[in-house]
Amino acid sequence: MASHNGRIKVSREPRRQLNNRPAWITVDDGLTERECAVVDVSPGGAKIVTEVEFSVKDRLALTLLADHSRRHACEVVWRRGKTYGLRFVMAEPVAEPAEAASEPAGVE
Repeated sequence: MASHNGRIKVSREPRRQLNNRPAWITVDDGLTERECAVVDVSPGGAKIVTEVEFSVKDRLALTLLADHSRRHACEVVWRRGKTYGLRFVMAEPVAEPAEAASEPAGVE
């Protein structure tokens, strides 16, 4: 009787290999922008590599397209030299002031 190891297969999000596709990271509240390369990306995050190792805080913005139209807010999950693991952070909804949400009827 063959014995099987008790390994449990961990289900991961589907990843798309991007083969070092150029992208841009923005740190310091938009003051510093650096080019990077995206190694792979999934719905929950990305793995990037920079040319030079530099100090990155816990949050940054990642732009995947050259036109810089959409920046993805990211949290740095891990760092290994010039390679960074990022998790996409969903924007928190902005609550409307109570006055604007409940205007009295008949006010012009």
